[in-house]
This record gives sequence, structure tokens and C-alpha cells, in this order.
Amino acid sequence: MTQADTAETGVGGRDTASGDRRAGVRRAIRSCFRPGPWKRGPVLAALAALLGLFMLLHAWIPNRIGNLGSLVETFLPWFGLFVPVLLVAALWRRSASAVAALLLPVVVWLNLFGGLLGGKSQPGGDLTVASHNVGADNPDPAGTARDLAASGADVLALEELTEQARGAYEKELARTYPYHAVLGTVGLWSRLPLSDTRPVDIQTDYGPLAATKPEEVKRGDARALRTTVATDHGPLAVYVAHLGSARVNAEHGFWTVHRDRNAQALGNAIAAERNKRVVLLGDLNGTMDDRAFAALTSRMRSTQETAGNGFGFTWPAAFPVARIDQILVRGVEPVNSRVLPSTGSDHLPVVAGINW
Repeated sequence: MTQADTAETGVGGRDTASGDRRAGVRRAIRSCFRPGPWKRGPVLAALAALLGLFMLLHAWIPNRIGNLGSLVETFLPWFGLFVPVLLVAALWRRSASAVAALLLPVVVWLNLFGGLLGGKSQPGGDLTVASHNVGADNPDPAGTARDLAASGADVLALEELTEQARGAYEKELARTYPYHAVLGTVGLWSRLPLSDTRPVDIQTDYGPLAATKPEEVKRGDARALRTTVATDHGPLAVYVAHLGSARVNAEHGFWTVHRDRNAQALGNAIAAERNKRVVLLGDLNGTMDDRAFAALTSRMRSTQETAGNGFGFTWPAAFPVARIDQILVRGVEPVNSRVLPSTGSDHLPVVAGINW
């Protein structure tokens, strides 16, 4: 019995050893054919590279089809959200190549918008200016006016004024602002004297004549005005504008015909402005990344980009995704820029401090 048991044990040991060797060989063969971390996730790596190139070359995206280029530029910061999504997928696939490819969109995004992440606002300012699209359907214009007066702004621009609500704004703001001018649906309230107020024709492009031929515009139809604010440091030219709307629909895509025409005419008016110190306040219905505003951004600076904290999104008020309410300056130095709390409008107010 002892000999038989010994023989059976020996056979079992040889079989086990042989099975282990075969399993080891199979594992070795599988490991040879299994892709390494640099070969895994080629689709993810390609998507990461395309995302980076998409943001880097956004100016090359044509507007011929559905105004696609402007649409992309309007929401360009949000494309950065694809980076963490791709990163999670790359880590799940253990793809070193995909993680490495993500460096491109990260660097591009930071180059485009990284400057907005730091705190650049400083206290003070020689003059505080503010702008707010108060909304035609605002249920509480008097409350909105009181909130804006409490902001401390020296100069306050309002857009989308209606005949029904105009009296409420004038009444509530009169205690804080002794000077004001309203033309059409835009108005300016000021602690400092105003003069030379006139409409600016942004409906059609008259070139340099846009700010010098007010007879071309009916005062009741004006969507933009120009006035002079008398300050201790000299005259300041202030423009208030409400450009045409942008719409997305199946037929035209991102439809911005009137807005783009308005922006070009307004840019021409400011180019013809003789005063070296200029402030533009208003609802421009577009972000300053949009190529449609080149006539303005080539001559003026955004206070939010220069002296703000974060992106300063203003619309829609319930969940802002884009900054379409702007404060642009020329010949003065932005000190701070911020977004004010929600009022009864679907836009958020914006305010900025400037130095001479």
C-alpha cells in the first residue's frame, strides 16, 4: 500500500507541474498579444487630440454653414468640460497614450481662459459704471431699480426699457442719480452731469456717420445712445447699446444677422469717436470670443477679461452660461469687474471700476 501511494503521488505531482507550465505558457502568450498602456485607448487619444485642435483652431471654423464658427466661440469655454470626461475614460482603460494626448486640450484651454481663473480685481476706482438689461417682462421694476441704486455705481446703463416700466425706473433712481437720458429702449443714469446725448444708428451701417447723423434715427426707435459724462478728470464718452438677438433654429442655425450688423455699425461709431476715453455699456447678445465683435474688441478692452474674477457669465440669470452683457473701455484702466446678484430680469447686472 505504501508503494502504491507513493507512485500515485508522483504521477499527480507531474500532472500538476505540467498543468502549471501550460497555464504559464498561455499567460505569456496572452501577455504578448495584450496591448500595453501606450497602445490602449487609441480612440480616446484621438478624441483628446481632436478636442485640443478644435479649441486651438476655432477661428478657422467657417461661418458659412449655420454660423457654426460664432456658435462655437460663444460657448468655447464649456468645451473644457470634455477634458475630465475623457480623463476618466482614459484612466478606466489604463491608457497612457490617452492621458498624454489630453495635455493638448488642457494647455490650449488654459492658454485661452486660464487668465480668467486668477483674482485680478482690486478695490476702488475713480468711477464705477454698471449695466443691466432689466428685461421687458420684469415683474418688479421698482425693486430692480432700488437694487441697482444700492450697487454704488456712479453711471448706470439700462437696456430693454419699456414705456410701461420707464416711469418706475425714473422715480426710483431719481434719488440717487440727478441726471439721466433715455432714448428708445436704452437709458443712462448718472451722478455726474450729462451732455451731448444723441442716438447712435446701429440698425444699418453708415460707417463713420453712425454716431454723427442722429437725424437718421428716430429717438423713440433708438437701441443705442452716446453721451458725455463730465468728470473731474475731463469728459468721458459713454455708449449704451442693446444689439439684435441671437437665435438658434433648424432653418438658419445660429442666426445673428441683425446682431452682427449692429456690432459692425457700433464699432464704426466708436472708431470715429474723438474722445480718447470711451466706455461701452450694454447687452451685446454675444461673447467677446465671437469673431462678430472684432470691430469692437480690436479697439476696446473687456473689464471682465482685464480686471475680473472668473468668467462673469450673465445669461440666463437662473443658470448663466455666457457673458453677453458687457463693459468695454478705451483710454481708461479697469480696476475691477464683477456680476451683481439676480434681479427680476433674465439677465444679471454687471459693474466695473475704472481709473484714469
